[in-house]
Amino acid sequence: MNNTAGSILLRGAQVPRDATAVAKLRDAGAIILGKTNMGEWAEGRSSNATSGWSSHGGQTYAAYCQKQSPGGSSSGSGVAVDLGLSFAALGTETAGSIIFPSHKNGIVGIKPTVGLTSRHMVVPLNEYQDTVGPMTRTVQDAAIILQIIAGHDTRDNYTSAIPEIPDYLAACKKGALRGARIGVPWNVLVDNQRPLDEEMDMFRLALKDMENEGATIVDANFTSGLDVFNADALRVAILASINTGLSRYLAELTHNPNGIKTLEDISQQTKQHPMTRYPRHNTLIFDIASEQGINTTHSAFWPARQEVLRLAGEEGLFGALDRFNLDAVVLPSAVSSSFPAYLGSPVISVPMGHYHESTPEAWDMSGELVLYGPNVPVGLSFLGRKWDESKLIGLAYSYEQKTKVRDSKVPRVIQPKSEVHISRQFLAKPE
Repeated sequence: MNNTAGSILLRGAQVPRDATAVAKLRDAGAIILGKTNMGEWAEGRSSNATSGWSSHGGQTYAAYCQKQSPGGSSSGSGVAVDLGLSFAALGTETAGSIIFPSHKNGIVGIKPTVGLTSRHMVVPLNEYQDTVGPMTRTVQDAAIILQIIAGHDTRDNYTSAIPEIPDYLAACKKGALRGARIGVPWNVLVDNQRPLDEEMDMFRLALKDMENEGATIVDANFTSGLDVFNADALRVAILASINTGLSRYLAELTHNPNGIKTLEDISQQTKQHPMTRYPRHNTLIFDIASEQGINTTHSAFWPARQEVLRLAGEEGLFGALDRFNLDAVVLPSAVSSSFPAYLGSPVISVPMGHYHESTPEAWDMSGELVLYGPNVPVGLSFLGRKWDESKLIGLAYSYEQKTKVRDSKVPRVIQPKSEVHISRQFLAKPE
């Protein structure tokens, strides 16, 4: 199968071996049905491309209203799982690429701690943020897949930091919310970070549901608020990482049909190829990263990286978890990804509700995709400390079992008549 990151430039490229996550699934007995479409280059090429579009696969749509945005960049994974075309899918996340399509398609997505799952032979974007995680219809199913793909890999040194891996399926307990302290950083739900009123109403109802299950809801503002988004250090750190990882991956290909080796090569050939929608979809992010001219070995990178960790961690998510003695922080999934992305920490999204059938359609800036509209799903995210996947899975499962949002049978534009499920044989541990 092609491994293109959605780019027509990599059609026909060949890799030396399976990605470690895929190899683990095969070893456990999984049948790999195929690849799904995604946002091109993990939506890291362009500042104005539509979510879920790629030059290799075209435009992906979600199923709840006509022209619905699927979220990205693991767009096809989200749609395929929602429609029952597969029991599970893998997604990769740098900043929102598992959580956002899970939110938009009404499914469960786990973005693991960076290093819990190997990234070997995964097309990279940012080694400090990239991670591979499961996308499924239930929390239990996600726990099963995470159990299989988690673990050490000598080809990804980030996995050497993994502590003992717990039994994630055993964490799925209905009473996990009882006694839990759940924080809400209200000061990050402001300005352009604040979801629409209808989504906030669902969020407040979710908080009440968790209270009814025995959780304590704590006001837990982040000291830094949204300062990290305005920091020059964030731009330096992210662009330097982009400049490093892709070149390493391209050098490993056993067949590179267009001979692309650098970001400059990608940008140049993208501008020349008739299927890339250039200049309608620009190459701005790759161009800026190339022009910045620094990588992760540059003297400017590490101070910038440390500043991002301070603002997002000590003065952000991690600081709130510690100051308020929290088990987790919760946010609407639409705005939950950034802090865990910068920190490399875990987050899990579960279905929280759907927009009302009478909600008017709201289109993206391109006018091509519906962002919000009738019956469009909405997710709730649980955020935690590094390696806290087991705790987050328990909390998410408890909430899922209380609310059973996916059982509401909200109509889709395309309604599946059957679903691919897991087999009992697959549940058996490999010898």
